[in-house]
Amino acid sequence: METERARDDVATLTTRAVDYHGHMCPGLAIGIQAARIGLAVCGHDGDEDVVAVVETDMCAVDAIQALMGCTYGKGNLIHRDYGKNAFTFHRRRDGVAVRLLARPDLHKLVDPEFAAVREILNTDPQNAGAKAELPALAIRCAKRILESDPETFFTRTEPARVAPRRAAILSSLVCEACGESVMESRTRRFAGKTLCIPCFMAVEQKI
Repeated sequence: METERARDDVATLTTRAVDYHGHMCPGLAIGIQAARIGLAVCGHDGDEDVVAVVETDMCAVDAIQALMGCTYGKGNLIHRDYGKNAFTFHRRRDGVAVRLLARPDLHKLVDPEFAAVREILNTDPQNAGAKAELPALAIRCAKRILESDPETFFTRTEPARVAPRRAAILSSLVCEACGESVMESRTRRFAGKTLCIPCFMAVEQKI
C-alpha cells in the first residue's frame, strides 16, 4: 500500500531534499525519484525498520536520507562502496525489499545536451565553454528528471542479501599505540597488542 509520504507531491519532496542537501542537481533528483519508489514499497516509520543500502556516495544518497529517514547515525543507511548507482530498500518487519539500479544512459535519455557537456568535462576538466554551460544545463536536467515517471530510470531487481542487522552497541577498547578509545569490533591485533585501524595500518605498512 502506498504510504502517506509516498503520496506527497514531488515539489514537497524536492523542497525537503534540497533543504537537506543544499542545492538542486541531477544526482539529487535521481535520489528523490529512487526515494519515491522506496517510500511506495517500504514506507517510512521514522525508526530503523526501513533500511537503505546504497552502492554509491553520490548526491542521491542525501535525498534518501532526507526523505526516507535512513541515516548513518541510526545505522539504517548502509554504504557499500561499489561505485554503482544502485539503491536497495528493505522493510525488516516483513522482508519486503527492492533493489533499484539506475539506467547507465539516464542523463543522455533525459537531456542529451547536459550529458554531452558533462562528457566534455570528464575528458577536459578545464574546458571554459563547457564549464560555463554546465550549471544551467544541470538544473534543466534535474527538472526533467523530476517531471518524469521514476520507474523509467531504474531497473528493479531482487536484493542479493537479506536486510542488514540492526546497529550493534559494542564495548570500546583502548588502542595500545595511540591511547584512543575504539569500538571493539574495529580493533586489530598485532604482536600481542590491541590497535585501532589507523595504527594497525601504520605498523603494517612498515613491514
